[in-house]
Amino acid sequence: MRHAKTGKKLGRDSAHRKALYANLAGALIEHGRIKTTVTKAKAVKPLAEQMITLGRRGDLHARRQATAVLRSRDVVHKLFAEVAPLFKDRPGGYTRIVKIGPRAGDAAEMAYLELVAEEYVAKEREARATAVPVVDDEPETEVEDEAAADEPVSEAEEADEAEVEEDAAEEEPAAEDEPAEGSSTT
Repeated sequence: MRHAKTGKKLGRDSAHRKALYANLAGALIEHGRIKTTVTKAKAVKPLAEQMITLGRRGDLHARRQATAVLRSRDVVHKLFAEVAPLFKDRPGGYTRIVKIGPRAGDAAEMAYLELVAEEYVAKEREARATAVPVVDDEPETEVEDEAAADEPVSEAEEADEAEVEEDAAEEEPAAEDEPAEGSSTT
């Protein structure tokens, strides 16, 4: 009996809807987290979890089934090599939907669809942060620190350093003149 199996149509024909689901599931596997509407997230969540289950199986037939749905060998390779091993001990529930409020343009309810494995999501965020260099108008602080170390020190700073060295020199001889407790001078 196939009652209530239709799912959301999302205002698309079947081929467009299938391509949308494949692209969203592929982006989720590739990036670990995607921002989309709540309706699309709810529609693609079962497909994404099914792909992770195929990745957990790991055999050739499962890889071919995943390739037929996701249509990208790179995404399928990442699914089988990196994503699926994170969930090897988890019996299901690989994704979560986190609602983030309405979109500014049309007030559509937005959400993050993300993988539950926190270490994977954090690793993907770090990879994206390091891959995109930040353009600053100012020079880097490391260069400034090195330049500051090479510059001459002002007279006030030299006086402060001299006082610290004198205080340390006064304290050291006093400690050396007194014999340590428990030691005898025979």
